[in-house]
Amino acid sequence: MKIDFTRYFKRYESLVAKADKAFAVVKEQFPEAVKCAPGCADCCYALFDLSLIEALYINYHFNQQYTGAERDALIEKANVADRQIYKIKKSAFKSTQEGAEETKVLEEVGRERIRCPLLNDNDRCDLYEYRPIACRVYGIPLAIGGKGHTCGLSGFVQGRNYPTFNQDLIHDQLMAISAEFVQEIQSRHVRMADVLVPLSMAVLTDY
Repeated sequence: MKIDFTRYFKRYESLVAKADKAFAVVKEQFPEAVKCAPGCADCCYALFDLSLIEALYINYHFNQQYTGAERDALIEKANVADRQIYKIKKSAFKSTQEGAEETKVLEEVGRERIRCPLLNDNDRCDLYEYRPIACRVYGIPLAIGGKGHTCGLSGFVQGRNYPTFNQDLIHDQLMAISAEFVQEIQSRHVRMADVLVPLSMAVLTDY
C-alpha cells in the first residue's frame, strides 16, 4: 500500500521550523556561547533515538536523495553504526537486569560516542537539510527529562539563566504525530508509534 506522508511531514516540518527558530534566537543573543560552526561534528557522535515520524522522514529523504554505489556505501556505514548501538543497548539492558541504577546506566549510554553514518569524511552531514531536530538544537541549552543540558563545547556558564529549548515538549508532539499516523493507516502493529529507533535503523528500515 502506497502511503501519502505529505500531511504528516508538513506537521513535522512545522516542529523543525520551531527548532531552527529557537536555535537562531539563542545564537543571536549569545553568539559567544554557541560554538556551532562548519566542521564541528560533536553532535554527530551523540547517541539518541528518533520517533516514528522522524524516522520515516529521514528514511524517505535518504531514499529520494541517494541511489547506486553512493547509497550502498551509506547503507554499509549505517549497518556498522547499528551493530555498535545494538551492543551498547544490549549491555545497558543487562546492567539494569542485574540491578544497576537506571539513571546511571542511561548516563553511561549518553557518554558513548558512535559516529553517525551520515557524517562524511569532510565532517559534513550527507543529509543536512533533513537532519533530525536533536541535531538542529544540540548547541543551545536543552531541557531533557526535566534537566538542563548543554553541548560540552559551548560557552554557556553553569548557573546562569539562558533561553532553553524544551526537548521533552517536542518529543511529546513527535509521538502524537506518530500515533495519529499509525491510527490513520490502520496498522496491525498498534505499538509501532511508541517505538524509538536510532538514525542508523531509520536509514536501514524498509518502511
